[in-house]
Amino acid sequence: MKKKMKEIKISLVAMLGILVLVNACSNPKPASVGTVAKSAVQYTCPMHPQILEDQPGSCPICGMTLVKKSGQASEGAGISLNTVLQPVNSAVLSNVNAIVPEQKEVAQTISAQGYLDFDARTFNNIASRFSGRIEKLYIKYAFQEIHAGQRIFDIYSPEMVTAQQDLIFISKNSSQETALLNAARQKLLLLGMTAAQIAQVIKTGKPFYSLPVYSPYNGHVHDVAHSQMAGTPEAKTTVNFTKNLPLAVKEGMYVEKGQTLFNVVDPHRLWAIIKIDRSSISATRLNQQVKITLPDVPGKVIQGKVNFIEPVLQDGDRTTSVRVYLDNMDHELKVNSLIKAEIESGKTKGLWIPRSALVNLGQTQIVWLKNGASYHAHPVSTGATAGNEINITKGVAATDSLASNAQYLTDSESFIKIKSHE
Repeated sequence: MKKKMKEIKISLVAMLGILVLVNACSNPKPASVGTVAKSAVQYTCPMHPQILEDQPGSCPICGMTLVKKSGQASEGAGISLNTVLQPVNSAVLSNVNAIVPEQKEVAQTISAQGYLDFDARTFNNIASRFSGRIEKLYIKYAFQEIHAGQRIFDIYSPEMVTAQQDLIFISKNSSQETALLNAARQKLLLLGMTAAQIAQVIKTGKPFYSLPVYSPYNGHVHDVAHSQMAGTPEAKTTVNFTKNLPLAVKEGMYVEKGQTLFNVVDPHRLWAIIKIDRSSISATRLNQQVKITLPDVPGKVIQGKVNFIEPVLQDGDRTTSVRVYLDNMDHELKVNSLIKAEIESGKTKGLWIPRSALVNLGQTQIVWLKNGASYHAHPVSTGATAGNEINITKGVAATDSLASNAQYLTDSESFIKIKSHE
């Protein structure tokens, strides 16, 4: 009996083993993820979407080449699901070119525009020292060149005639009164007569009824009205001054004592007035080298230095003026000509990147750091700028990879809003 039971148990174990083996053969090993993904790829016809095939080929209806059905993961993409699911306001998948910051020393320049003007330090006024009527005017047009000692107009003045007659009377009747004679002579000298004219009055005993007036300065004559207009915005929008401009002072005009008639300006000395943006004022210093070019004179380059920085900001003007003193001995430079200037403001050593790799969001400036297949937004601090490059003072290292076109990756209104509220 025991022997029979043992044979039954052996038979049951054998049958159980056979069943397990049969079950394993009828249920093959599950396919790998890659095999499933590969067999799950289907191809369809662009014109007949009802056509679905497991392999490439042609449409049985129209003969068009079958294309991969949209919405399926491409084989071998190499991008993990975690990468794809990252929030778009902080990470972006892109194949934009990457760059690395460059450690170097860059010479900074400030680019600005401006115009040429007369050097106001050479301005000299010719004013009437006494009242009278202009009998003859020898200056015929604005910007006429004159020299010291040149006769500029003749004037009739009752006051001067009376002073000359007093001198004549004293010299004839009280010549021994030396103090009185010297006082009368000194009065005429202070009123503008020359020593030669006074000697002629004493010698001839006749006063000058039409008294010649001579220029004490060298330069170009500017009419007062034109001189006040020069350098103003109105002058920049009108035709430049020419030698045909009429003078405000004319023959037969009565002038008052102390009235300014002309300005005499040295044309050999000019100012380059350069308008500097407020953001560049802190980098501007005296004696910095300046290169000036004139768009109207191609190839003309003038070298100078910053001679004066205006200490005030004009109302309604977002710039401050910088002056460069220039020589114009050959008269090649013309007042009111527009100029372009580049001011050397020193050198800055550090990490430099192209401006295109940075996005300014107002309170925050960001770059896109590359991490694997994605780019991540990263805030940075910036310093000086030079041309198309900008200095990064904090936030990146020399070994970091950045997106070369940051604006391309930041084309999202929601991104800007989220970054602004962080």
